[in-house]
Amino acid sequence: MGKKQEDPPAGSPAWMATFSDLMNLLLCFFVLLFSMSTIDEAKLNELIASMNSSFSIFSAGATSIGEGILISNGVSQLNDLAEYINSMGAAEDAETQSDNLQEYEATDSAVPSDATNPESLQEMSDKMEEMSLAENEQLAELISEAVADNNMSDQIDVSFTAQYVLLTMKGSLLFDSGSAGLKKESEQVLDKVAVILERYAGGEVEINGHTDTVPIKSAKYADNEELSSARALSVFYYLVNNSTLDSTKLKHAGMGERVPVADNSTEEGRAKNRRVEIRIYNSSK
Repeated sequence: MGKKQEDPPAGSPAWMATFSDLMNLLLCFFVLLFSMSTIDEAKLNELIASMNSSFSIFSAGATSIGEGILISNGVSQLNDLAEYINSMGAAEDAETQSDNLQEYEATDSAVPSDATNPESLQEMSDKMEEMSLAENEQLAELISEAVADNNMSDQIDVSFTAQYVLLTMKGSLLFDSGSAGLKKESEQVLDKVAVILERYAGGEVEINGHTDTVPIKSAKYADNEELSSARALSVFYYLVNNSTLDSTKLKHAGMGERVPVADNSTEEGRAKNRRVEIRIYNSSK
């Protein structure tokens, strides 16, 4: 009597268990990498697309394992595992390079190719200065209209640069000679100036006191530096105490005789140099 043929062992073939373990390890490896990274929606979508193209998973209705050089041809292809893994990496690298190229092209189209060129940087700086100059010109026009409406055109000069709009008041309008105490009639002018600043000064406001070159003769102030500082401080205190201006945005400084706008050799020039300037800086800076 011949030997009874034994039935094949129950369960999956041995190669399938080995392959399942390998897939589980790969999946754990990718999950570990993902858990150590910062969750980013774009990167998450890239990972899902990569896993989907490699294993045919995550898409509705897709098979758990798709066609490939390793899977569909049976266990005999286990020797080609390295080639399979390399092909996966090559596919990911190609997709990544494609994404990087698209990103670079988008960035390259938005930024001039010679943006780091000193000449281009200078052009950009010039354009920004032109924009600031245009903004301050518009602000200066509004303030000039307000000054004219308050009948102060002969008392306040309005000018502008790319950095600020400048209000200039004559020293004789605000102070007596050698004094830093505000004249009573000057308070009415400063009240109107305060309203203009409340309406139009969104950024910093700087109050600067200036004098001529004639040496001061006063027991209270040692020189023109101290006198100009005291005059700027007087205007500062008045605006703080009689307006709703934010004191943290108000600055004051005494410039003495160091920044003349006219010739100090004539009385007319000295009168122009004795002044208080209020700089209204561009609020967008």
